[in-house]
Amino acid sequence: MKTDFICIGQAVIDCITRGQENDPYKENVFRAERISLHTGGDAVNESYRLSGMGYQVKLVCGLGNDLAGSILLSEAKKRGIDVSCVTMTDRLVTPVANLMVRKDGTRYSINSSATRLEGYIPEEESVKGAKIVSFASLFRAPLDDPEVIKRLIVSAYEDGAVISCDTKLPTFRHVPLEELKDVLPLIHYIFPNEKEAAFYTGEKEYPAMAEKLHAFGIPNVIIKTGSEGCFASLEEGRYSLPAPDVPVVDTTGAGDSFVAGFLSGVLAGRSRKECLEAALRTAGECVQHMGAI
Repeated sequence: MKTDFICIGQAVIDCITRGQENDPYKENVFRAERISLHTGGDAVNESYRLSGMGYQVKLVCGLGNDLAGSILLSEAKKRGIDVSCVTMTDRLVTPVANLMVRKDGTRYSINSSATRLEGYIPEEESVKGAKIVSFASLFRAPLDDPEVIKRLIVSAYEDGAVISCDTKLPTFRHVPLEELKDVLPLIHYIFPNEKEAAFYTGEKEYPAMAEKLHAFGIPNVIIKTGSEGCFASLEEGRYSLPAPDVPVVDTTGAGDSFVAGFLSGVLAGRSRKECLEAALRTAGECVQHMGAI
């Protein structure tokens, strides 16, 4: 029996500061509305969201043998996620990200070189045995090496999985799409946000971005457009759907929730438009609270 999902990619601890005041309270002390710790990273966020929907999920990621790694591993186990392919080693430092959230919910982040995950290379076998494999942070370590990306996508595809890729902007290493031209046609769904789609295609308009990705052989392109919702160029047609009108507290993890909602619809056999609607609902639920989950 195949598991429902494999989520491979980043795992981090998010230290989220919301509503920092601009003026210091004292000489070197600032106030904020709230500061809290959360599990994070695209693969973790997607796996937690899908597990919470009742699906069987396996997580594939690299962690340091440290406090942050222990928190992530413990929480994944608590949620019933298969962690047999989580690598925990003294050679890695579990990334911790500082996320600064403005009062309108938008944010910026501060990351360290720990996100490079130097020396961590997932095994090809780790992406076998699932109905859907989500490469949750394509272009970020460990998915920022062309040869590693190719081997893993081919392994999952030959195993009969539906392949999903959620892209990221590069932080330390840029992989041009041309370097992946042999495996891009194996991807069933790709989920860049508007900035990522512009970066990787060089285009300014959503239809042109989608066409550039289609030209590499990817049949279904879904561009996440934040508060606007999404633009989808699919095998059966194009859709522009609005985001739900909900109060926005924190946008952390909204894109990951969007992907999880969409893929849950795919596994359930819903139409792609219904999958998009489920994606937007799930993302809308995410932005109403602090942290990704």
